[in-house]
Amino acid sequence: MSETPKPDGATVERFRAVMLPHLDAAYGFARWLTRDPVVAQDVAQEAMLRALRYFHAFRGDEAKPWLLRIVRNTWTDMRAKSGAGDRPLEEIEDRAADGPDPEQSALASDQRRHVVAALAALPAEAREILVLREIEDCSYKHIAAVLDLPIGTVMSRLARAREKLAAELRGRLGRRDHGLPDM
Repeated sequence: MSETPKPDGATVERFRAVMLPHLDAAYGFARWLTRDPVVAQDVAQEAMLRALRYFHAFRGDEAKPWLLRIVRNTWTDMRAKSGAGDRPLEEIEDRAADGPDPEQSALASDQRRHVVAALAALPAEAREILVLREIEDCSYKHIAAVLDLPIGTVMSRLARAREKLAAELRGRLGRRDHGLPDM
């Protein structure tokens, strides 16, 4: 293995300016990949260390997809080393929604729980592409860079993942395609 250069003060300052704004996105993506907030912190921290270590290779393109790719690779490496598989999400975040009144807030929170549970139930491949597009708001180009896929493949996987999410939500809510409750 080749030795990477130790970052100097100017590199560290540039790293802070370019990468730290994306720390929340790195943790959020790691949270969805790992399904565990503690492990997600470890993944995000290790990914940031790797990003700093290899920041000399960053060519000034888009910082967020570059960092999210490192997060994904870090998780893949950590999972392979530990032999851990895909574990079910044990607890779903229960944050109250910002709403004008308690009833609307409760309805929004209930909807959020259903979507989060349905998303967590999807296979990892579908979950990660949906998180990148719908939660992290990455473009197809950025998703293609993070997942190392052609844009056409990103588009088709995203369409299939959306179909799986819709089917999962229909199943959880007991609704048919028309959106009405079963009678």
